[in-house]
Amino acid sequence: MSEKKPEEDQGIPEMNLDMKYSNKKNIIPENTEKIQKEMDKTKKEIDKLKNFIIKKYAFVKSISILPPQAIKQFIDEEEVPKETEKFMHLYVIIPEEKFKEVPKIKKEIVGQIELVQKSLKQKIWVQIKTPIDVWEACLDSKFELFGAIAMSFPLYDKGILGALRMAEIHKSLVVQKFDKYVVSYVIVGSFQRGEATKTSDVDIFVVINDTDVKRMPRLELKERLRGMIHQFVGEAGALAGVKNDLHIQTYLLTEFWDSVKDANPVIFTFIRDGIPIYDKGTFMPWKALLKMGKLKPSPEAIDMFMKSAEKAGEAAERRLVDAMIDVYYGVLTPSQALIMLNGSPPPTHKETPRLMEEIFVNKEKMLKKSELAILEKAVKLFKAYEHDTKYKISGKEIDQLIKDTDVYLKRLKGLREQIEKRSQEKTIEQIYEDSFRLLKTIVKAKSQVAIIDEFEKDFVKKGKFAPQNLRILRDIVRARSQFKKGKLNSHAVNEARKNASILINDLIEYNQRCELVEKNGKK
Repeated sequence: MSEKKPEEDQGIPEMNLDMKYSNKKNIIPENTEKIQKEMDKTKKEIDKLKNFIIKKYAFVKSISILPPQAIKQFIDEEEVPKETEKFMHLYVIIPEEKFKEVPKIKKEIVGQIELVQKSLKQKIWVQIKTPIDVWEACLDSKFELFGAIAMSFPLYDKGILGALRMAEIHKSLVVQKFDKYVVSYVIVGSFQRGEATKTSDVDIFVVINDTDVKRMPRLELKERLRGMIHQFVGEAGALAGVKNDLHIQTYLLTEFWDSVKDANPVIFTFIRDGIPIYDKGTFMPWKALLKMGKLKPSPEAIDMFMKSAEKAGEAAERRLVDAMIDVYYGVLTPSQALIMLNGSPPPTHKETPRLMEEIFVNKEKMLKKSELAILEKAVKLFKAYEHDTKYKISGKEIDQLIKDTDVYLKRLKGLREQIEKRSQEKTIEQIYEDSFRLLKTIVKAKSQVAIIDEFEKDFVKKGKFAPQNLRILRDIVRARSQFKKGKLNSHAVNEARKNASILINDLIEYNQRCELVEKNGKK
């Protein structure tokens, strides 16, 4: 097992000692040192227990200590033994797929607890649950239990506890501020499905009762409350100490009901999968009615969906045609780009296949006719579409076209590399030849080495040319050599070309001055 992340290990909370006061002066109890030792010992042993659990069961989602004041609720509602009321309760959450292993896991953890408790006065009780157990508490309207779990002290957390804590804090802030209006606060999305991580978004639906609003328009109420509800998101994240984002959807009760009647799929999914962590008897009845098949769309909604279904076939056929058009442009555009890269002017759509064949199949021998056939097929299909307003294409044809296109585009990628390499080679050779052709007109030497030596000795050192001209000349020679070895990239070639223009311009200017002096001398 890999080591746990530091941020998942929360440690044990420090305990505050109550100080007694007498005559307004602090009096330190005689047993303070003894209490501190007991606290340190407890912390050490609980850390050992936590480490044993996460090492033995790497899949554990979280380990936490339930708030002592909430234990009685678990005893009353969760069939926890009454004698554990004074115990420290560890709350361990495991994935749902490990549910069948709970008896075995609990037995081994209890065995470890018995070893720990031999050196502790504090007795420990463990509860092993899955995310569904947490949600069941909410579905049974045991919101206090959910709050206790969310606000338990985290010893280890892969993300679920932090998200629960943030949602609980935000809910408390919202309800405290808008208790009159909030009827349901519901968790949905990936978090509700048990897929939470330390950075997962938490999707929340807040339903606001607008049935008795009289002093302002309903939409104004919605916007005002939504704005204030969103303001609490940052505060909740800071208090929870997590990086999760809350995504809040605010609905008015009346518009929510309209969406139900219209069979809005988003709302139906929300009712089916949502988990309320606060509800005034509104959401759970909806959920029960939906499960019983009592929530049904209105006749108008059914008519609307039937009509949309009739158009589904046409829409699907249109999307297939759109896919063919996308493929057409997907092979045409890069083909045009390579024609231009090779030095030809931009071709029209109709010219592209012919030019690709003339240049890269017949002349350069860089493409095979079978490879070009893919482009030709795409063009042929597009032409058929242009001349037939009722043109159709099958999904099978699209699948094959996409597969062929992938082959063609990979070949174009290789073709581009070939064209660029050849272009770079021409560039390097051209600037080399131009530079030394001009140099030969002003120096007497013929070999490359002799030309460079004479240029340095008789022209640079005597101030006729700047030192940078000699540096550029040597760079050109070096670039040509590197390119032949396959070690020069396109950036270096462009840099050599740009610098070579400086040298060539200076050489041309020098030759022109010499010619002018020679003409004036003859006169």
